[in-house]
Amino acid sequence: MRLWAISDLHLAGEANRAALRGLPARPDDWLILAGDVCESVPLFAEAMDWLAGRFARVLWTPGNHELWLTDRAAGPASSMAKYQAMVAAARAAGVSTPEDPYPSWPAAGGAVVVAPLFTSFDYSFRPPGVARADVLRWAAETRCVSADERRLHPAPFARMDEWCAALCDAAEARLARDVPPGARTVLVSHYPLRQDLVHIPRIPRFTPWCGTHRTADWHIRFRAVAAVSGHLHVRRTDWRDGTRFEEVSLGYARQWNQTRGLAAYLRDVTPR
Repeated sequence: MRLWAISDLHLAGEANRAALRGLPARPDDWLILAGDVCESVPLFAEAMDWLAGRFARVLWTPGNHELWLTDRAAGPASSMAKYQAMVAAARAAGVSTPEDPYPSWPAAGGAVVVAPLFTSFDYSFRPPGVARADVLRWAAETRCVSADERRLHPAPFARMDEWCAALCDAAEARLARDVPPGARTVLVSHYPLRQDLVHIPRIPRFTPWCGTHRTADWHIRFRAVAAVSGHLHVRRTDWRDGTRFEEVSLGYARQWNQTRGLAAYLRDVTPR
């Protein structure tokens, strides 16, 4: 029995969809999906059905791409409404979401709570010398302004900063309430919990769209044995304060070796 993790499947691409269809079943194992499955609600629902039939349990948390409004005329009016549609599709397939009770993974020394977290970004992952008001101009100097600026719509909040703060308040309160005292955790978010985990040398000014300082100490406060994230498309393992941080992105077709198949990119994050 293993706990696997992957993110950034980006199923809008045919190569990635074909790779998903070729994924062998692991009926005794669990799978974590750390966001950016796809933008389309019907395609997302199809993928959830497929994966739920191949693993004993599937857990999902959203990335920015699930929340993109790519068809504002016919689709949801806000990114929050899009999220709610994705949650409904996941639940219909039996997939756990950040809105559902946290499951516990059986482990030696006591069960480990696996917590999917819905967090976001608030532009705080920027250099100390760059003011919040100057972030877009600073990023535009190297053409690093994220498409999130056009495709995320945080209503009823006026700005992403405000929505991020509300999401972090809710996640923090939920962790404090629903994780038993002393219990260990596996924290799952699309965004890395700490700025010092952001390694994107080719697009260094993209960092403001990569998370929030609000989550920097959550691995300590909530006794994480592992923290799973994606978003960066830079697969790696880091350690901070005795916690293993796993960036588990697959990425776009050009960013992974298709001859290896999707199974080769599942990361074993089983608590031990």
